[in-house]
Amino acid sequence: MRNFDDCAPIPQQTSYKAIPPALVTLMGAGPGDPELLTVKALRALQSAELLLHDHLVSDAILELAPAQAERIYVGKESSRHTMPQEEIGALMVRLARQGRRVLRIKGGDGYIFGRGGEEAQVLAAAGIPFAVIPGITAAQGAAAACGIPLTHRDHARTLVLTTGHLQENRQVDLDWQALARPQQTVVIYMGLGTLPIICEQLIAHGLPASTPAALIERATLPEQRCITGTLRDLPAVARSAELKPPTLIVIGEVVNLHAALATAQVFVPSSTDP
Repeated sequence: MRNFDDCAPIPQQTSYKAIPPALVTLMGAGPGDPELLTVKALRALQSAELLLHDHLVSDAILELAPAQAERIYVGKESSRHTMPQEEIGALMVRLARQGRRVLRIKGGDGYIFGRGGEEAQVLAAAGIPFAVIPGITAAQGAAAACGIPLTHRDHARTLVLTTGHLQENRQVDLDWQALARPQQTVVIYMGLGTLPIICEQLIAHGLPASTPAALIERATLPEQRCITGTLRDLPAVARSAELKPPTLIVIGEVVNLHAALATAQVFVPSSTDP
């Protein structure tokens, strides 16, 4: 039988101070052109240590971050998700709890059809401090770059932004009656794949088939294309031009201004372009 004195001393417990979670910054990277980043977004990029970025964030923007900053791609494209949304949220929480500052970068503005609100909810529920840096949304960038004012006293006093992607029931579940009102501009994100349904439903709910409409591919970038037509012929125009995402749809009388404004408007390329 061993005496107590023979036993090795019991080590005292060491108290470990929990690492406070690091800050997560939800940053909008704008519509594509690096020079359309906000000053605050640029500063966040230049001081970044760890980037989580989507597929709409260009290499030119990512290159503004320090070379040693870690980059993790978490992009989601149509029918191709690198990482499910729930896992992206969990990853941000895990990294922040490890004391790593995270810069979460999304194209456009994360709070406008970018699921930024969902990610903010996840962070708040987990007690993770976060900041939000808004970005120029695709609708603003595309319209300005193509000579299509989104509002105009003579043509549109209401602006509606919506999405056109398929729901789980394979339907485009939108308030068609509200979208078909006159004297307004409708901008549809992620609607290229459902363009025939969109045009058909808007006409069925009262918009004239002759309503002007535009398709804007890769807005604000050197390869940008802006193609105009009407609700009646827009699906055929898109097929003929072989448009690819990201393409924005703009519907309304303001599209008629494109022909006049585009003749004088100068596209100013980013200084980062080759």
